[in-house]
Amino acid sequence: MVKTKNEVIRVIPLGGVSEIGKAMYVVEIDDELFVVDSGLMFPEDEMLGIDFVIPDISYLEENKTRVKGIFLTHGHEDAIGSIAYLLQKVNAPVYGSKLTIALAKEHLKELPAPQQVKFFEVTSKSRMNFQTTYVTFFHTTHSIPDSLGVAFHTSEGAIVHTGEFKFDQSAQGKYKPDIAKMAGLGEEGVFILMSDSTEAERPGYTISESIIRERLSKTFHRAEGRILVALYASNFIRIQQVFDQAAASNRKIAVVGRSLENVFEVGMRLGYLSVDPERIIPVSKINDYPENEIVAIVTGNQGEPLEGLEKIIRKHHRDIRIKSTDTVLITFTPSPGMEVQIAETMNSLAKAGAKVMSADKKVHVSGHGSQEDLKLMLNLMKPKYFIPIQGEYRMLIAHSKLAQETGLSKAQIFIADKGDIVEYKNGKMRMSGRVTAGNVLIDGIGVGDVGNIVLRDRKLLSQDGIFIVVVTIDRQHKKIASGPEILSRGFVYVRESEELMEESAALVKNVVEKYVNKGTYEWTNIKQEIRDTLNSYLFQKTKRRPMIIPIIMEY
Repeated sequence: MVKTKNEVIRVIPLGGVSEIGKAMYVVEIDDELFVVDSGLMFPEDEMLGIDFVIPDISYLEENKTRVKGIFLTHGHEDAIGSIAYLLQKVNAPVYGSKLTIALAKEHLKELPAPQQVKFFEVTSKSRMNFQTTYVTFFHTTHSIPDSLGVAFHTSEGAIVHTGEFKFDQSAQGKYKPDIAKMAGLGEEGVFILMSDSTEAERPGYTISESIIRERLSKTFHRAEGRILVALYASNFIRIQQVFDQAAASNRKIAVVGRSLENVFEVGMRLGYLSVDPERIIPVSKINDYPENEIVAIVTGNQGEPLEGLEKIIRKHHRDIRIKSTDTVLITFTPSPGMEVQIAETMNSLAKAGAKVMSADKKVHVSGHGSQEDLKLMLNLMKPKYFIPIQGEYRMLIAHSKLAQETGLSKAQIFIADKGDIVEYKNGKMRMSGRVTAGNVLIDGIGVGDVGNIVLRDRKLLSQDGIFIVVVTIDRQHKKIASGPEILSRGFVYVRESEELMEESAALVKNVVEKYVNKGTYEWTNIKQEIRDTLNSYLFQKTKRRPMIIPIIMEY
């Protein structure tokens, strides 16, 4: 514990609660503010055209002079994916393990920070001193090496963020958890525990990676044709297992996807991935070898696994086509909202004749702890207060029930939504209000310029299409010079709807002539009446409501 008495302690989730991904948590200790993780989330189905989603950092912008450090728990996109956007607005040092820092720097190559960023590599032996606290770290087991938990030491005890974790007794090297350090924190006194809830609904322990290794070995040796492995780009443990089995079965390896290529380069350079470089071949050479000597690791450009696989299925990939002799391994757990998409992908693969194996065939296991793993963490830490994080709301509820099973009361558990302030002051812990929080949508180079209204328009366009009316007015002679010309996209096929087009044009002509004959008129009024008239007519005729865009020109 620190010597100075801490007066006010706050925990504020800005992302990562009531959702999967987009992790960002604020820990405030008196006047100092610390950020844990800066992640992204892949778009949900209704976010048409969006590349990814990051947290709203308005609160951090408003308090940027108080931000003393950004702590990254691991190198997955849900923990580091928005770091470049955060550093555009907030100038603060970044702390993380060697691999995590290297992957975070990759993001800054695409969107450089406006100022020089200080990066600090930390290990489980590191201690970072600040005015109101000191920070220590402990290694955890996850699907990427060098994953860390973070502990902020206060006069009331430690505020512990577990990061994403599971307990795997067969974990070795940089995947091995530092259980002794966790137990030591618990003995010293944990004030607040913030713990991963992703698999809080799954009974038992998470299956060991050694089981997956054995299953992959059988699959690689039995497959008669090519093997395609779809995974998240930063799933290092699965990538290494594929490398090992490719070597054991004498297969060449093709890496497919820009983000995967970046991860591969970083992992090889720093020694976190190990494979004979001669075993790696360019994707363009994949057809130069017998099919039983090839394995392709596939992901999308943003690291999302289905994108790359769907590109191949739709025959949009330049070098790879699905064959009936292929074996496709889907080695990831679909995030909420992805279930329909993955089912359609598996159906398309089946139609092509490929053999498909997914998580239920033991070719993948979660990187997150199940119920018994979570209870073990709770028992090691023995916290005074508990805040479940990293999961949808039902997962947070399930985790809170597990905490009660280990002896915590409901009064000791706080389920916070994005922006909620959990505050300790004058000896009492309570919910004390909210700060600005939510989603910022990234579309191309646009940051936040696509909001609910734009998404609503995109949804309308996808449902009923667009109906454009173009009219040119001769103001001097008070008449229509040309038009109305009607263009339709996604509404009806114009060549088969000539009567509808002609009647629509006549309605528009009547509206325009009525205003033009008055001598004075406002374009706004003409456009609105055109919309109202066409909207009523088109719905009557088709029971559809396309987006109607009147364009009026004059000379």
